[in-house]
Amino acid sequence: MPLSEEEQRLLDEMERNLYGVKTDVHAPSERGGRVSRRGIVLGLVGIALGVIGLVVGVTTGAFIWGVLGFAFMIAGAMAAISLREGASARPRKMRAPRASASTKESFMQRLDERWDRRD
Repeated sequence: MPLSEEEQRLLDEMERNLYGVKTDVHAPSERGGRVSRRGIVLGLVGIALGVIGLVVGVTTGAFIWGVLGFAFMIAGAMAAISLREGASARPRKMRAPRASASTKESFMQRLDERWDRRD
């Protein structure tokens, strides 16, 4: 069954919108920057100290050394992953105070504005 003129027009418009919109499959992270060498070195040192502490704890039977070693390994892994170049040099943006309820826009209006500003 052929499409009516109105249906064909709507289909063409939907196709134009589909091909005209960029896909946001991989948006760059807000933090930006690359992983710093300092972070990787600190992370590897922490992981190495953690492994040594874990081995010492297992061989001597001292429970606290094993727990401390595990904690150092986790802290080292977090340091290696989270420290990025330029992350500490950038100031954080402060949010403006919220408007009172009478001047506040509706939720849908804010979403529409954000969608329009996206491109």
